[in-house]
Amino acid sequence: MNVSDAIAQRRSIKKFHDRAVTREEIERLLDAAVLAPNHHLTQPWRFYVLGAESRRRYGLALGERKARKLPDADAANAVREKTAAEHQALPALIAVAMVLHESPETREEDYAAVMQAISNIMLAAVERGLGTHLRTGAVMEDPAARAAVGVREGERIVGLLSIGVPAEMPPPKSRQGAAAVTTWVE
Repeated sequence: MNVSDAIAQRRSIKKFHDRAVTREEIERLLDAAVLAPNHHLTQPWRFYVLGAESRRRYGLALGERKARKLPDADAANAVREKTAAEHQALPALIAVAMVLHESPETREEDYAAVMQAISNIMLAAVERGLGTHLRTGAVMEDPAARAAVGVREGERIVGLLSIGVPAEMPPPKSRQGAAAVTTWVE
């Protein structure tokens, strides 16, 4: 498969087959990740491959955040447990973090590099018949989520990637063409 085909076929996969993603498959994806360009070769990325129990703990942290919005205690408990079980059942979950450099400029460059590493993982997954779903957001700073992932002090969780064999492939979403957002400057 060529890169253009992988880009065109990439989707956010929300349902996976039960087949576990092997360590070898994950290692190949991470090997692709670390080839991402990064200014001054800072290599700011850190990868945390979560096992079933850490996936459950992360799901509990996320479920707790969702449950706080519910006034009913039974509904809140159901949301916590459902979210924990869904995360535990994922075939693979990788937290992608970055080392926080003291320089704001380097931190910005490093963030861009880590996002490129994530993109490399996602495209390499498509090439291997796997699907991914990237999640970001405020939960990445939640102390319980950070503890579940095992992220170290001085690191920021950039995103979590669910990975597995797609159980269903959503159709492509309509996107604005590049011409509509491009300005040619002389």
